[in-house]
Parts: sequence; structure tokens; C-alpha cells
Amino acid sequence: MFSRPSLIARGTAAIALAATVGVATPAHSGAKDKAFFEKVAGQWKGPGEIVAGKYKGTKFTCDLSGEPVAGDDTGIKLDGFCRVGVFKQPMSAVITRKGNSYSGKFLDGAEGKGLDVVSGNVAKDKVVVGINRKKLNGAMIARLQDDQTMNITISVKVEETMVPVIGVSLNRQLDAIAVGSIK
Repeated sequence: MFSRPSLIARGTAAIALAATVGVATPAHSGAKDKAFFEKVAGQWKGPGEIVAGKYKGTKFTCDLSGEPVAGDDTGIKLDGFCRVGVFKQPMSAVITRKGNSYSGKFLDGAEGKGLDVVSGNVAKDKVVVGINRKKLNGAMIARLQDDQTMNITISVKVEETMVPVIGVSLNRQLDAIAVGSIK
């Protein structure tokens, strides 16, 4: 069906940020959503693993940088890469609030080699986005465990059940300049 680099690219593209498709509730307070995306902005790095499917057990690492979208919009723009073995896949994502929900894309969207963000909801410590590519529906949940740790789970819908397929644990990377100025 998919080659290993292709599957990992699509899956880790969804990692670039983070409900059951069709059940995601509308986004609530714009100020609360904006505060969440400002909180997750910055450098993140950490390991991940494919936990189900043909490539179960495949481990990878991601190095990502996020910043809130410019202007009055609410959302996040993410860039970086994920690596598995010798394969290094560029990652990018844009998730933006549209009305009472979210839209956006991972990589170049479902029209290309990526995924579309089709819905979303921000809660106190997590974002849940519905993702889609042709007949593939799923969700990405990105939850802040604390200010320094973010856990991401990507699930796909198989019949009526959401099945987790990718898990990632990212740690905030401190800015070397800021750390040096603390001394």
C-alpha cells in the first residue's frame, strides 16, 4: 500500500501538531485557543514510534519548531524534520482557526503527499484535530504533559474504531542564547 518512507512521512506529518473525526467539537474561546498555541510555540525534539500496522515498531525522531500564525489569526505554523534511519523527511504544518473549528494542512495537504486538517478543538492543555487524506480519516491529539513535555498520538479510523498508530514524546529545547543570558 504505502512504502515505509511514504507512510512515515504522512504519519509524522500529522505529528507536526495535534478526536474522532466527525465528533470533534467546535473551538471555544479565541483568546484561550491563542494562549494555547503561544504556549506550545518553540523548539521541540524527541522520539516516536509506529505502534500499529505493517511498520509497527519503527522508531524515529523529530525536531520541530513552532510559532503562532501571524496577525490576528489563531493557530500555529510548524517546520522541521523527522528522521528514521538514514531517511530525513522535512515536516511542515499550518493549523488555523476558521470560524468555530480549525483547518490547515500537513506537508502539502491531501492533494499532494500530506494530510488536510478538517476539524479541531483546543482545550486547556491539548489540541485535537481531525485529519483526512482521501479515504483515510483520523485524528491527532497533542497534549502538554507540562511546560517542557508534549505527547502526540495519531489515530486512524478503522471501521467504527479509532486505532492509535503513531506516538511521539517531544521535549522543549531551551534556546542556547536565552540560557546563556541567565548566568
